[in-house]
Amino acid sequence: MEKKKIRVIVWNEFRHERHNEKIKKIYPEGMHSVIAKHLNSQGDIVAGCATLDEPEHGLTQEVLDTTDVIIWWGHGAHREVKDEVVARVHKRVLEGMGIICLHSSHFSKIFKALMGTSCVLNWRDGGKERIWTIEPSHPIAEGIGPYFELPGTEMYGERFDIPSPEKIIFISWYPGGEVFRSGCVWERGHGRVFYFSPGHESFPIYYDQNILKIITNAVRWTAPRIMMKQECQNVPPIEK
Repeated sequence: MEKKKIRVIVWNEFRHERHNEKIKKIYPEGMHSVIAKHLNSQGDIVAGCATLDEPEHGLTQEVLDTTDVIIWWGHGAHREVKDEVVARVHKRVLEGMGIICLHSSHFSKIFKALMGTSCVLNWRDGGKERIWTIEPSHPIAEGIGPYFELPGTEMYGERFDIPSPEKIIFISWYPGGEVFRSGCVWERGHGRVFYFSPGHESFPIYYDQNILKIITNAVRWTAPRIMMKQECQNVPPIEK
């Protein structure tokens, strides 16, 4: 019997890549397309895309009902995401859908709803980033060395106003001395949440093989273990 593939939607505002020529040269078809193309090459994952300017942001109830993991990239248009769509995604995460929030999605409506905090952080313009693996046995860190570096990125630094993560998998260091909890996981309801900070749009970060490996690992880790409906159907009756 063929194993069921993990169904992923890569969601992206897709504004910078259309309106900024420098960013368009890096991601001519959008950051979401680069991530989805890599995921579709893995064999056990089938990935599609959705963007902000589609009807219902491409996240209808029908789409979400058949999605195992959603990857979210937002930046300049958080306020344009409709509250009813956020509520729809939030409900699906509680039911078991995994969610991976990338880079500036720390300030998205969905991430703030899942965290229950402001999710503010410190930041400054680019420089080198060294990403340290501090939980090498975690499945999301599989195949990643003790550390790797990005030659150009945006600095995200502490304090990061989030609830204490259930695991901190990666910590980033910058030449200015800043550090940041750059890879963190939580569980919300039946769903798993992974936040991963690298991914500033002005740099080709989503072509980096370590970054793509981490996102792929995170898809497999956040994918539902037991779908809620199936779990309810399999509960045996109470014997009198």
